[in-house]
Amino acid sequence: MQSKRRRLLAALGTWMLASALAVRADAPAAAVEPLRIAVYNDFPPYSFQGKGIDVELARAIADRLGRQPEIVWFNADEDMNDDLRNMVWKGHYLGTRPADVMMHVPADENLARSNEQVRIFGPYHVETVAVARDPHRVPPLAGSAAVALEVFTREKVGVELASLMDSFLMGALNGRLRDNVVHYRSVMAAADGLRAGEVAAIMATRAELEAALAGQSRFAITVLQMPELRVGHWPVGMAVKADRGQLADAVTGALAALQSDGTVARIFARYGVTYQPGGN
Repeated sequence: MQSKRRRLLAALGTWMLASALAVRADAPAAAVEPLRIAVYNDFPPYSFQGKGIDVELARAIADRLGRQPEIVWFNADEDMNDDLRNMVWKGHYLGTRPADVMMHVPADENLARSNEQVRIFGPYHVETVAVARDPHRVPPLAGSAAVALEVFTREKVGVELASLMDSFLMGALNGRLRDNVVHYRSVMAAADGLRAGEVAAIMATRAELEAALAGQSRFAITVLQMPELRVGHWPVGMAVKADRGQLADAVTGALAALQSDGTVARIFARYGVTYQPGGN
């Protein structure tokens, strides 16, 4: 009797094990969570109207990692520290939860040191300050600020309000340019002013100028180099929460592959922007 019972228990155990294995084999695979990637609102050519360089790059990175991209659009706060808090490590007070990755973060050591809650990594492009000018009104800008910018004591120059270039021009030449600095709500609006002849030049990042003036060969765009411009170029990368090192490493690997196969360069070219790879 005991022998028969043992055989029945063994058979029952075999059936239960087989059933469990069948259930696990038939069960659907766990869904892979989307990769939430934060991009700025209204920031052409990087992120605007549902498209842009950062948007396409974010989607390409997610695809490379086998994740569905979830693009999280947000408005810039007072400064980059606020943006990192709102979109990377804490969340916005209005209820927006942090993203997994934030695009277009300056890869700057001082910024990183003052934001220990995040990891800044993966520089993918170098921004440079440039000037777009009407060559009939403004000669090539070269030399020190006193020499290069003297033309703007007579001609008007446009800038985006509250930008790095705005601060620079308002203080240049001991304030002598103030009356000729014209403020616009965006670089695109400043480009409209240049085309209309309201200003003789505009100052912004080269990428913004190239995108805003695409196809406008009558304007010259040159990188601005002068000793007084202390921040003339800077790399832009990404950020994750400080404890998400594995994600940062995975994104870094995906970015390297996309740079190697030419995907990143092609994305920049689609928006008429000269791609300048960022150093790792």
